[in-house]
Amino acid sequence: MKDINYLKLFSLAGKRALITGAGRSDGIGAAIAKGLADCGAEVIIHDHLIDTAEVATRIRESGGKCHTLSQDLSVKNAGRDLIASAYQRFGDIDILVLNASYQVVGDFADVSNDDFEQQININLRSNFEILQDILPRMKHQGWGRVVNIGSVNQRSPKSIVSIYAAAKAAINNLIQSLARDYAAANVLLNTVAPGLVDTYPQKRANDPQAEQAWDDYARQLNWVGRAAQPEEIVGAVLYLASPACSFMAGESLFVTGGFTGG
Repeated sequence: MKDINYLKLFSLAGKRALITGAGRSDGIGAAIAKGLADCGAEVIIHDHLIDTAEVATRIRESGGKCHTLSQDLSVKNAGRDLIASAYQRFGDIDILVLNASYQVVGDFADVSNDDFEQQININLRSNFEILQDILPRMKHQGWGRVVNIGSVNQRSPKSIVSIYAAAKAAINNLIQSLARDYAAANVLLNTVAPGLVDTYPQKRANDPQAEQAWDDYARQLNWVGRAAQPEEIVGAVLYLASPACSFMAGESLFVTGGFTGG
């Protein structure tokens, strides 16, 4: 047995991470940013229209090093601008977490062109731009980890989020395609695909009926019988972002509680 310090393999000390869509304090991105910082990474949290100050303050108060960036990823070439700004202001990026997303819920017949374009632009096109610009840099650096935050809908799509599901499947396929090209350079791309996550608890505050309806809905979707908390997605991301993850490329980790498709 080799003498390996496994704690060190999960340390992110000396690494710099960019997390898109991480500004909402009760969201998955914020939880991921906090987890990366707790493991020693210097984190850059991105968002648009949401003030990142609260998340950044929490990370700094916990002893982490945190920066913020704002960029509207629905605009053409915004992904490229985001990467250029991050490298110019903060230096090399070792870890990229593609968390920013946009979802419209409703019948397919009611999806407007604007709804379609917004979901494709944020969930797919911006990530294409980001990846096209950052991957050659990571390859030149000789180390990189990309963690795409997908969705159970990439595998088991629901019709009420048809365009979102299609975009999530597309970006996952892109991640798999690119993983083949970059794995030998120690730049590993993988996906974490959550199931139902409770990211808007404040919407049910002081409304027992809404809370009960949510619990009933969540209970039927998986074997655990509830929705995940954002913090329960973080462990999978930390593994895929760490040196401990050295032999996974193009994979999807489904964090669904045993999704039933109910």
